[in-house]
Amino acid sequence: MPAQIITVDRKKYAVGLFWQPTGAGYVARTYARTLARSIDKKLNLYTEYRSMVGLGAKRFGQRVGMPSAAAAVTDALGEYSSFLAVFAVDKYFYLVAVRNAVILEDKIFDSEEQARAEYFKLSKIPDWGALFAPSAWGMPRAVERNIGDLLTRGARAVMHPISRVGAAIASTVLLVLFVGIVMWFFREPLQQMFSPKLEISQVSPEIAIEYERQIEEKNKELDAEFQIQRPAQPEPIMLPYDYLPDPTQRAQVCYQAIAFLMQPVTGWNQVSAECGETHASAVFNRDFGTLDGFYSIATSLMPGSFVQQESDNSLYVRATLPAVQTRASLDERDVETLMRAVLTAFQDANMSVSAQMVTDTLTNGVDTVYLDIVEVAAESKLNPMQFMKIFGEFGGVYMTRCAWDASTRNWNYEVIIYAK
Repeated sequence: MPAQIITVDRKKYAVGLFWQPTGAGYVARTYARTLARSIDKKLNLYTEYRSMVGLGAKRFGQRVGMPSAAAAVTDALGEYSSFLAVFAVDKYFYLVAVRNAVILEDKIFDSEEQARAEYFKLSKIPDWGALFAPSAWGMPRAVERNIGDLLTRGARAVMHPISRVGAAIASTVLLVLFVGIVMWFFREPLQQMFSPKLEISQVSPEIAIEYERQIEEKNKELDAEFQIQRPAQPEPIMLPYDYLPDPTQRAQVCYQAIAFLMQPVTGWNQVSAECGETHASAVFNRDFGTLDGFYSIATSLMPGSFVQQESDNSLYVRATLPAVQTRASLDERDVETLMRAVLTAFQDANMSVSAQMVTDTLTNGVDTVYLDIVEVAAESKLNPMQFMKIFGEFGGVYMTRCAWDASTRNWNYEVIIYAK
């Protein structure tokens, strides 16, 4: 088994953690300690991310303060609540699977065959929001991403010791070391403090002036050397519900973007299209057409779009979404009441729905904000503008994703609602 760490841009990340959701009211360290005792007592490190804890161990090469790669990738791909991804890292392959914002898999493989087999098995699960894999694998709908491009933000989830004993010992050692360093730096002032001093009246005026000058210069050097820099004030936490896109405009933009990409191209079959937070994309499979033919037609039908060849018989087309007017919006109900209202609204519309209550955590390193959210997923024949009318009486609504399946002619929607 390879060490459960990866190195990206000379920074080490913990991988292969055992992830488990935490219940409401649990203290992360206490829950991690209880979980480690029931699974493996050698698991002595943990990290907290959203409403989950991930367990690791020093024997895997992981250390206190090391960021979690799975949490960092999930943050970077925040536009997708569900995704399956494999990244080539040095001679290893790193797999991350996130389902409804919960980390299901966080694995590293030293064999490409094993990584590919695991990816293929998980990819059979329906309704992944996004798929990422090496282009050489030729996986349908999968896009290759460089993990170094994703791990660029500051880490929010780092490893902590499960037991406080080691931390207490380390703190004591560091305190003794700090006192020793301070005493070494101030050895000369301390020596002068406890050594007998000459009375100024007993020396000549010239020597007294020189003595005072040397003391003043020494004090200035010490002041400059030990000047304390005040830490910069952290940036205020940006609350997402203060900048939500207008639901009606968002639905119209997604519908128009998908229609723009899903245009008939001779010799190519439309497979699917989806609208994310910043881009819309579509997948085409080859029937009897050619690559040159598609590129020439796409240039005139889809100006400004980006075309990527997934394989000899598959193409991926992407277009940037136009800006949508934003506004502050928050539903005034608590999350339990909001959940019941969502289920009632879909019952009135005679539609099936999958809904769950989750808690998102935002922090700037000093302050922490917990957001109660209702996540909604549904399949419908309604287009985006018609579907979003179901949420007309709700506040804090954001359609994070919608997708069109050309074979079933169904729409799949993912919506989040921020509760008070």
